[in-house]
Amino acid sequence: MTGKGGQVRIGVIGTGAISQLMHLPILSERPDVELAAVCGPDELKVRSVAERFGIPQVLVDEAMVTAQDIDGVVVATPSFVHEAIAAKCLEQGKDVLVERPLALSPGGARWVIDAARDAGRSLVLGMAHRYQSDVMALRRAVADGALGTIGAVRVTWLNCAVRRPRSGWRRRALESGGGVLIDIGVPALDLALWVLGYPGVERVSALTLGDEVDDVEEDLHLHACAEGGVAISLSASWRFHGPDDQHRLEIFGSRGTAVMAPLSIHRHEGGRTIDATPRFPQPSGGESMFTSGYRRLLDRFVAIVAGRAEAEPPTEQVALMRLVEAAYRSAQEGREVTVSA
Repeated sequence: MTGKGGQVRIGVIGTGAISQLMHLPILSERPDVELAAVCGPDELKVRSVAERFGIPQVLVDEAMVTAQDIDGVVVATPSFVHEAIAAKCLEQGKDVLVERPLALSPGGARWVIDAARDAGRSLVLGMAHRYQSDVMALRRAVADGALGTIGAVRVTWLNCAVRRPRSGWRRRALESGGGVLIDIGVPALDLALWVLGYPGVERVSALTLGDEVDDVEEDLHLHACAEGGVAISLSASWRFHGPDDQHRLEIFGSRGTAVMAPLSIHRHEGGRTIDATPRFPQPSGGESMFTSGYRRLLDRFVAIVAGRAEAEPPTEQVALMRLVEAAYRSAQEGREVTVSA
């Protein structure tokens, strides 16, 4: 089913920051997309967003799920309802893009993946960093052996402390599934594992730190061992005290080292260190890599909804959530734990 002029009809569930900054602006400017409907819990806010982006329908969640004139749905809701809404949309014959995390548990991730398979529909994961040209260039370099044998990966994902406390569902463990690990640790770990080709993680040790007000962690320090003896470390925080957020990935290999962002690769050749940073497309018009990644992600989703491309089931997300689950268990028990296979 397509709209006028062969457009695909897409609905967006959720009117938070990522919808208003990424999904809605990018989709609304595409001539091959009819942005058909939007929904969210705050009717006044949803109507304001609909008017701003010229969206003709304001629906409740259930109406969006069952609407016969919508081909694909972007799920950009709070994390704790991702899996339920995505599964319902898939069962109703819609292709679905789900913001990260796909689910809050390994079982939840498997459930959504199985729902897509059973319905014969496509499930696209909203890990937009995978579509950034610098990340794709780094992944190719690692796969081609440019860094030699990888020994360690270090990810630092630190968001500056805000003057007023964060509030809402992210601060309630029963709804969020956790704190900084489930929020920004999930995409940070996905980035590290993605550029490595998603090796299995065998064991993990984690430390979480919070405060006296909330029941979720604000700081996380994690050390894991992946297949082949690769060491993976992550430091993530909601309360970094500095002038700017710090997002950094470092990969240490036997023949070279990679750092991003910005991406730089240096190799040891002929007895000296040389700059081996590959060329890769830069976003046009001064657009950031972050926004460019979302643009490419939505390019792919639209192509899938239109039948011009096929989606690979994001089965690696089951393994990622097993790692997250094991990290929380390690922090609770104060010891290194084995990640279930």
